[in-house]
Amino acid sequence: MKSLLVKFLCDSANSQDLDKLNDWVQDERYARTFKEYVKTHFAITISMNKTDKEEIKKKLLKEIRKEKNYAFRRTTTTFLRYAAIVIFILGMGYVFKDEFYKRKEIPQQSIVPRTDQITLKLGNGEVKVLNTDDDANIQTSNGKWLGTKKGNTLEYGKETADGELVYNTLKVPNAKRFNIVLSDGTKVHLNSGSSLRYPVNFSHNGKREVFLEGEAFLEVAHDKEHPFVVRANDLNVEVLGTRFNLSNYGEKSSTEVVLVDGLVSLETASESPKSSKMILEPGFMGSFDQTTKDISKEKVNTALYTSWIDGNIVIRDESFGDILIKLERFYNVTIINNNEKLTKERFNATIETEKESIEQVLNYFKQVYQIDYEIVENKVVIN
Repeated sequence: MKSLLVKFLCDSANSQDLDKLNDWVQDERYARTFKEYVKTHFAITISMNKTDKEEIKKKLLKEIRKEKNYAFRRTTTTFLRYAAIVIFILGMGYVFKDEFYKRKEIPQQSIVPRTDQITLKLGNGEVKVLNTDDDANIQTSNGKWLGTKKGNTLEYGKETADGELVYNTLKVPNAKRFNIVLSDGTKVHLNSGSSLRYPVNFSHNGKREVFLEGEAFLEVAHDKEHPFVVRANDLNVEVLGTRFNLSNYGEKSSTEVVLVDGLVSLETASESPKSSKMILEPGFMGSFDQTTKDISKEKVNTALYTSWIDGNIVIRDESFGDILIKLERFYNVTIINNNEKLTKERFNATIETEKESIEQVLNYFKQVYQIDYEIVENKVVIN
């Protein structure tokens, strides 16, 4: 039936299709589906400024006249059914149109995202604020040079540590992203709401270890003598040289590793009550369940999990509740959802966060999916 709806909306339905569609529309069980199709189609039509009723009528008559092989009685019946469907859609459409423009006329309070700063905590406890608008040399309070910051990238000097390792911690708040090049040449792209703890210089003995909270895409410099290990709660991800995404946000019940190329080993930490290990191949995602301590894997489209590097949120069959968490993180706003039923609804969308404001994103959902929201004390409240 969905194919019939698409054909109808694209003006390619024949008389048999119209008969079936007419019967389908009369069934209350399918009323909701039909209504959603009409609403979505009408929202797109409005955005393209193609809402001429007379033009639709002309197309209607032209389509009916093509059916020359049918008797007059059947053609007339078909025409009436087609007309009934079109009139119903136009009726719904103009109601939607009125509501659409009324909503546009209602002044909304603007949302002002919080402006938290990217910070770098040095080994001596000193905290530096990193401004992405300028370039600077990063030094300790006693003048020791650590690295150079250019825009949103901090690059450390390529040295090795002879004695005790000194750790720095980079924290990236919501609505920001930042890159770091470690002393071994490994590139780390940190997503919003993430932090990375790492040594200023890696030891020439043993493994290269870093600690991640949140999400990062890593391009690990190859060094077979010194495996690279990312510690994420109770999961250790060990590689020699590869590119992968690791998501370890606190609100999620699992840690996810998506491998773009190379090989990685997933293994529970030694202090974990349950021992599990798995080798991951490119194009697969390994998931570590924080509760059961089990590791599983599945084939995935890696681009869906790495699009955030370019500032995009790609949503595929995700619940509205999960979408709101991503919006809060990317835009650094607070969203309160009072619509429990809506939380479980699933959506598909692609959001370009560097081009679209949070207001534009919310208005898209409001216009296409009839979601109501208001701004209360700089918070988004969905009703």
